[in-house]
Amino acid sequence: MLSRVAPWLASRRDGAGAAAGTTVRVLTGSDTGALLDLARQDAVANVFILSHLETAGTASPTAGGASIFGVFDGDALLGACWAGANLVPVQLDPDLASVVAGAAHRSGRRYASIFGPSGTVLALHAALERLGHSAQEIRADQPLLTIDGPPDIEPNPALGFGQLADFDRILPACAAMFEEEVGYSPYLGGRDYYSRRVKGLIRAGHSLVHLGTDGEVVFKAELGAVTPEVTQVQGVWMNPAYRGLGLSAGYMAAVVLHAQTLAPVTSLYVNDFNTRARASYERVGFHQVGTFATVLF
Repeated sequence: MLSRVAPWLASRRDGAGAAAGTTVRVLTGSDTGALLDLARQDAVANVFILSHLETAGTASPTAGGASIFGVFDGDALLGACWAGANLVPVQLDPDLASVVAGAAHRSGRRYASIFGPSGTVLALHAALERLGHSAQEIRADQPLLTIDGPPDIEPNPALGFGQLADFDRILPACAAMFEEEVGYSPYLGGRDYYSRRVKGLIRAGHSLVHLGTDGEVVFKAELGAVTPEVTQVQGVWMNPAYRGLGLSAGYMAAVVLHAQTLAPVTSLYVNDFNTRARASYERVGFHQVGTFATVLF
């Protein structure tokens, strides 16, 4: 298993783009300031790790076993990568991706996905593939979108924050969205873990939902990562019974208004082939600021 502190010397075998003497190790609490400085170079692309640091207050490994790899040249932190259920690069140059992939491979962990800036994600995947990690699906072109002002269309006033009293209605909608998006049930690893995740979002005020007159979820979304500067919208889902009625843009405009009570910039990323969603986001006023990719294992 991976040592929490021992650095590995990056070799040409691990990464042709890594300079001789580059090291990679698991970050500790003493690295928190350097990681914050690194992530703040792009607060939109790095909202996931910034949100984690906002909550945890430290770069140290979590009680659940997640850690953060840092790539160093001497004492200088060049790039990083969250290594929990997923791999999430942080200002990591694609030339350094194979160094991190080697460390991730040696850790013995299994990762559900890699997501983040496209060039680095695809470089991480290529390096992991050489080490025997096969992907189930590669989504190489996911426009990263933001809006930092009022939405361009009227928001749907029916959208509000989810309540724990409605958890039994919200959870099935979240599970349906997850299965549509990734192709398998979120309960495969155990229903309890996913249920805690959904409850946590509701408790934090990061669940947005509209319940119809029959009590079923009509539309829902989550603010999956939140910092004082940026929120990232995830889990956007419309009940199939209400699709094709032109309702999505109004709901998304309402999502933006709610998100902007927490941070001035609202972000999300979307599959390039999802033309309906992209058109809806454009109507609301989102514009592209980058390109993400996701690799599903």
